[in-house]
Amino acid sequence: MIEKFRNRTEAGRLLGQKLSGLAGREDIVVLGVPRGGVPVAYEVATALDVPLDVFVVRKLGVPGHKELAMGAIASGGAQVLSERTIKSLHVRQEDLERITAGERAELARRERLYRGNRPLAEIKGKTVIVVDDGLATGATMQVAIQALKAKEPKQVIAAAPVCSAATCAELESDVDVWCICAMAPEPFFAVGLWYEDFNQTTDEEVQWLLKQADARFKSAHKRAAA
Repeated sequence: MIEKFRNRTEAGRLLGQKLSGLAGREDIVVLGVPRGGVPVAYEVATALDVPLDVFVVRKLGVPGHKELAMGAIASGGAQVLSERTIKSLHVRQEDLERITAGERAELARRERLYRGNRPLAEIKGKTVIVVDDGLATGATMQVAIQALKAKEPKQVIAAAPVCSAATCAELESDVDVWCICAMAPEPFFAVGLWYEDFNQTTDEEVQWLLKQADARFKSAHKRAAA
Protein backbone atom coordinates (compact mmCIF):
# COMPACT_ATOMS: atom_id res chain seq x y z
CA MET A 1 0.00 0.00 0.00
CA ILE A 2 1.32 3.47 -0.90
CA GLU A 3 1.67 5.71 2.13
CA LYS A 4 0.70 9.37 2.25
CA PHE A 5 3.09 12.27 2.64
CA ARG A 6 2.89 13.86 6.10
CA ASN A 7 2.89 17.37 4.59
CA ARG A 8 4.33 19.44 1.75
CA THR A 9 7.69 19.78 3.53
CA GLU A 10 8.22 16.03 3.64
CA ALA A 11 6.96 15.71 0.07
CA GLY A 12 9.43 18.35 -1.10
CA ARG A 13 12.36 16.64 0.57
CA LEU A 14 11.50 13.34 -1.11
CA LEU A 15 11.12 15.09 -4.45
CA GLY A 16 14.48 16.77 -3.91
CA GLN A 17 16.04 13.33 -3.50
CA LYS A 18 14.54 12.27 -6.85
CA LEU A 19 16.18 15.31 -8.46
CA SER A 20 19.51 15.05 -6.62
CA GLY A 21 21.43 14.44 -9.85
CA LEU A 22 20.90 18.11 -10.71
CA ALA A 23 22.35 19.45 -7.44
CA GLY A 24 24.72 22.41 -7.60
CA ARG A 25 24.37 23.10 -11.32
CA GLU A 26 24.54 26.79 -12.19
CA ASP A 27 22.04 26.47 -15.03
CA ILE A 28 19.13 25.34 -12.79
CA VAL A 29 16.23 27.49 -11.61
CA VAL A 30 13.41 26.16 -9.42
CA LEU A 31 9.99 27.80 -9.80
CA GLY A 32 7.22 27.03 -7.33
CA VAL A 33 3.58 27.29 -8.41
CA PRO A 34 1.80 29.33 -5.68
CA ARG A 35 0.56 28.67 -3.30
CA GLY A 36 0.80 24.99 -2.46
CA GLY A 37 3.73 24.31 -4.77
CA VAL A 38 6.02 26.80 -3.00
CA PRO A 39 6.68 24.81 0.23
CA VAL A 40 7.53 21.81 -1.96
CA ALA A 41 9.73 23.92 -4.27
CA TYR A 42 11.53 25.44 -1.28
CA GLU A 43 12.71 22.00 -0.19
CA VAL A 44 13.72 21.09 -3.74
CA ALA A 45 15.73 24.31 -4.17
CA THR A 46 17.39 23.77 -0.79
CA ALA A 47 18.31 20.17 -1.65
CA LEU A 48 19.78 21.19 -5.01
CA ASP A 49 21.41 24.42 -3.73
CA VAL A 50 19.84 26.49 -6.50
CA PRO A 51 17.70 29.68 -6.61
CA LEU A 52 13.96 29.66 -5.92
CA ASP A 53 11.33 31.87 -7.50
CA VAL A 54 7.60 31.65 -8.13
CA PHE A 55 5.67 31.35 -11.37
CA VAL A 56 2.08 32.40 -10.87
CA VAL A 57 -0.51 30.16 -12.51
CA ARG A 58 -4.24 30.15 -11.82
CA LYS A 59 -6.57 27.23 -12.40
CA LEU A 60 -9.92 27.96 -14.05
CA GLY A 61 -12.34 25.93 -11.98
CA VAL A 62 -15.64 24.60 -13.29
CA PRO A 63 -18.62 26.60 -11.92
CA GLY A 64 -19.81 24.90 -8.73
CA HIS A 65 -16.77 22.58 -8.73
CA LYS A 66 -13.77 24.87 -8.23
CA GLU A 67 -11.26 22.06 -7.79
CA LEU A 68 -12.08 20.59 -11.21
CA ALA A 69 -9.98 22.41 -13.82
CA MET A 70 -11.41 23.43 -17.16
CA GLY A 71 -8.20 25.32 -17.95
CA ALA A 72 -5.55 27.61 -16.51
CA ILE A 73 -3.83 30.96 -17.06
CA ALA A 74 -0.29 32.13 -16.30
CA SER A 75 1.83 35.26 -16.12
CA GLY A 76 2.38 36.78 -19.53
CA GLY A 77 -1.09 35.98 -20.85
CA ALA A 78 -0.73 32.25 -21.54
CA GLN A 79 -3.98 30.25 -21.39
CA VAL A 80 -4.87 26.59 -21.78
CA LEU A 81 -8.50 25.40 -22.00
CA SER A 82 -9.85 21.86 -21.78
CA GLU A 83 -12.47 21.98 -24.52
CA ARG A 84 -13.53 18.44 -23.61
CA THR A 85 -14.29 19.43 -20.02
CA ILE A 86 -16.05 22.63 -21.05
CA LYS A 87 -18.26 20.81 -23.55
CA SER A 88 -19.00 17.75 -21.42
CA LEU A 89 -20.06 19.89 -18.44
CA HIS A 90 -21.92 22.44 -20.60
CA VAL A 91 -19.98 25.42 -19.23
CA ARG A 92 -21.49 28.61 -20.60
CA GLN A 93 -19.25 31.13 -22.37
CA GLU A 94 -20.29 33.92 -19.99
CA ASP A 95 -19.29 31.76 -17.00
CA LEU A 96 -15.94 30.97 -18.59
CA GLU A 97 -15.30 34.68 -19.21
CA ARG A 98 -16.38 35.64 -15.68
CA ILE A 99 -14.15 33.05 -14.04
CA THR A 100 -11.19 33.91 -16.29
CA ALA A 101 -11.49 37.63 -15.46
CA GLY A 102 -11.59 36.87 -11.74
CA GLU A 103 -8.54 34.63 -11.94
CA ARG A 104 -6.60 37.19 -13.98
CA ALA A 105 -7.20 39.74 -11.22
CA GLU A 106 -6.00 37.26 -8.58
CA LEU A 107 -2.96 36.39 -10.70
CA ALA A 108 -1.98 40.07 -10.89
CA ARG A 109 -2.47 40.47 -7.12
CA ARG A 110 -0.18 37.55 -6.38
CA GLU A 111 2.47 38.79 -8.79
CA ARG A 112 2.58 42.11 -6.93
CA LEU A 113 2.51 40.46 -3.51
CA TYR A 114 5.18 37.81 -4.07
CA ARG A 115 7.57 39.64 -6.36
CA GLY A 116 6.80 43.35 -6.17
CA ASN A 117 9.01 45.07 -8.73
CA ARG A 118 11.51 42.21 -8.87
CA PRO A 119 11.63 40.57 -12.31
CA LEU A 120 11.26 36.84 -12.84
CA ALA A 121 14.51 34.88 -12.53
CA GLU A 122 16.45 34.58 -15.80
CA ILE A 123 15.05 31.64 -17.78
CA LYS A 124 16.72 31.79 -21.20
CA GLY A 125 19.14 28.93 -21.76
CA LYS A 126 18.51 27.36 -18.36
CA THR A 127 16.92 24.17 -17.11
CA VAL A 128 13.75 25.18 -15.30
CA ILE A 129 12.19 22.91 -12.68
CA VAL A 130 8.53 23.84 -12.22
CA VAL A 131 7.22 22.45 -8.94
CA ASP A 132 3.64 21.93 -7.75
CA ASP A 133 2.30 19.88 -4.85
CA GLY A 134 0.62 17.41 -7.23
CA LEU A 135 -0.46 16.86 -10.82
CA ALA A 136 -4.02 15.70 -11.42
CA THR A 137 -5.36 16.96 -14.77
CA GLY A 138 -2.09 18.77 -15.46
CA ALA A 139 -3.85 21.91 -16.73
CA THR A 140 -1.95 24.20 -14.37
CA MET A 141 1.41 22.68 -15.30
CA GLN A 142 0.59 22.74 -19.03
CA VAL A 143 -0.05 26.47 -19.03
CA ALA A 144 3.09 27.09 -16.94
CA ILE A 145 5.17 25.14 -19.46
CA GLN A 146 3.54 26.94 -22.39
CA ALA A 147 4.31 30.33 -20.88
CA LEU A 148 7.87 29.42 -19.89
CA LYS A 149 8.83 27.94 -23.25
CA ALA A 150 8.26 31.35 -24.80
CA LYS A 151 11.20 32.52 -22.65
CA GLU A 152 13.56 30.05 -24.39
CA PRO A 153 14.70 27.77 -21.58
CA LYS A 154 17.13 24.95 -22.33
CA GLN A 155 14.69 22.45 -20.85
CA VAL A 156 11.60 22.35 -18.62
CA ILE A 157 11.13 19.75 -15.90
CA ALA A 158 7.61 19.38 -14.47
CA ALA A 159 8.06 18.07 -10.92
CA ALA A 160 5.60 17.10 -8.20
CA PRO A 161 5.55 14.68 -5.27
CA VAL A 162 2.45 12.88 -6.56
CA CYS A 163 1.18 12.67 -10.13
CA SER A 164 -1.38 10.96 -12.29
CA ALA A 165 0.65 8.61 -14.51
CA ALA A 166 -1.49 9.55 -17.51
CA THR A 167 -0.92 13.26 -16.93
CA CYS A 168 2.83 12.73 -16.59
CA ALA A 169 2.90 10.81 -19.87
CA GLU A 170 0.88 13.55 -21.59
CA LEU A 171 3.31 16.24 -20.40
CA GLU A 172 6.26 14.21 -21.70
CA SER A 173 4.68 14.00 -25.16
CA ASP A 174 6.46 17.35 -25.58
CA VAL A 175 10.04 16.32 -26.40
CA ASP A 176 11.49 19.25 -24.43
CA VAL A 177 9.68 18.36 -21.19
CA TRP A 178 10.52 15.84 -18.47
CA CYS A 179 8.02 14.87 -15.77
CA ILE A 180 9.45 13.80 -12.40
CA CYS A 181 7.24 12.45 -9.59
CA ALA A 182 8.04 10.91 -6.23
CA MET A 183 5.06 8.58 -6.74
CA ALA A 184 2.34 7.98 -9.33
CA PRO A 185 -0.44 5.97 -7.63
CA GLU A 186 -3.28 4.37 -9.55
CA PRO A 187 -6.13 5.03 -9.21
CA PHE A 188 -5.15 8.64 -8.56
CA PHE A 189 -8.44 10.46 -7.67
CA ALA A 190 -7.13 13.76 -6.19
CA VAL A 191 -3.89 15.36 -5.00
CA GLY A 192 -5.10 16.03 -1.45
CA LEU A 193 -5.81 12.35 -0.80
CA TRP A 194 -2.06 11.65 -0.79
CA TYR A 195 -1.27 14.09 2.03
CA GLU A 196 -2.09 13.74 5.73
CA ASP A 197 -1.87 17.54 6.06
CA PHE A 198 -3.11 19.36 2.96
CA ASN A 199 -4.07 22.65 4.59
CA GLN A 200 -4.03 25.69 2.36
CA THR A 201 -0.70 27.52 2.11
CA THR A 202 -1.07 31.22 2.93
CA ASP A 203 0.34 34.28 1.16
CA GLU A 204 2.41 34.97 4.28
CA GLU A 205 4.00 31.51 4.09
CA VAL A 206 4.87 32.02 0.43
CA GLN A 207 6.49 35.38 1.16
CA TRP A 208 8.45 33.97 4.11
CA LEU A 209 9.70 30.97 2.14
CA LEU A 210 10.86 33.16 -0.76
CA LYS A 211 12.80 35.41 1.65
CA GLN A 212 14.33 32.42 3.42
CA ALA A 213 15.36 30.80 0.14
CA ASP A 214 16.94 34.02 -1.13
CA ALA A 215 18.87 34.55 2.11
CA ARG A 216 20.03 30.91 2.20
CA PHE A 217 21.25 30.92 -1.40
CA LYS A 218 23.08 34.26 -1.09
CA SER A 219 24.70 33.25 2.21
CA ALA A 220 25.87 29.88 0.90
CA HIS A 221 27.41 31.38 -2.22
CA LYS A 222 28.99 34.26 -0.34
CA ARG A 223 30.81 31.70 1.86
CA ALA A 224 31.83 29.70 -1.20
CA ALA A 225 33.33 32.79 -2.83
CA ALA A 226 35.26 33.84 0.31
